[in-house]
Formats: sequence, C-alpha cells, structure tokens
Amino acid sequence: MKQAIWLLILAVSAIAQSTGRPSEGQENKLLVLEQMWNEAQVHRDSHALAGMIADRFVNTEYDGEVSDREQFLADIANPEYQPSSVNIRDLHVNLYRNTAVITGIYRAKGTFNGKVYDHQGRFTDTWILEGDRWMCVASHTSLLKK
Repeated sequence: MKQAIWLLILAVSAIAQSTGRPSEGQENKLLVLEQMWNEAQVHRDSHALAGMIADRFVNTEYDGEVSDREQFLADIANPEYQPSSVNIRDLHVNLYRNTAVITGIYRAKGTFNGKVYDHQGRFTDTWILEGDRWMCVASHTSLLKK
C-alpha cells in the first residue's frame, strides 16, 4: 500500500511539471490526493490519512456527526469499519490562492459493526497549501442514496 502511495506521489510530480497553466499542476496534485485519500480509507490506513489532514481538521459525516482529527483517524482504524470500495467522480477543483475547495460525488461500500452499507453522496473537501504541501482542513459529506 505504501509503495502505491509513493508511486502516486511521483506521478503527481510528473504531471505537475508537464502542464501548461501553473494552477493546472496544483489541480492535478489535489485530484491525486483525493484518490490517495480513498485508497487509504479502503485499506484503513490511518497513517497515510494522518499525513494528508491538518492538525485542526474537521470532518462532518452525512448523518451530521462531527469529528476532529483524532476521532476521524480512530474511526478509520476501527476494526469494525471494513470498507470494500470508495469511488469518486464528477470532481471540481476551485482554487483560491493557497486554498482549494474540491466537490464531487462519492460511493462507499462495506460493512460497519457487521452491517452492510452502500452510500452515495456529495462531498466537499477544503485543502490549504502549507509551504509546498496540501493539507485537508475540512471534509463534509451529504447522502444522496443510502
């Protein structure tokens, strides 16, 4: 898993260097980070996610539950959480200097506490650029289909 993440990071660097607009490279980086986020969730890799979220990260789930960084990472590591897939589509990146707002549609499948789930919804992730590194500061999901 960690090797796959490093390969994605190298791909992001290559894409960023080969694009025409300066912001296009940043957009591509963010899109790859979103994909890495999903892979980390499926593999319950809280360590990889910890490297992508800010210290004061806030997560708002489709059911209204709000968690901070520590609780979010604990939820990912929870053995009762067994995602089988997380896919995203229709992504839009809106850049504002050192801030990016990414919106899209997600579909997540798996089991939690022995119960099967299949959620489809919209998400909004807010990222900030700290030095040369993007960090997610907030994530919000809204359920479309349960």
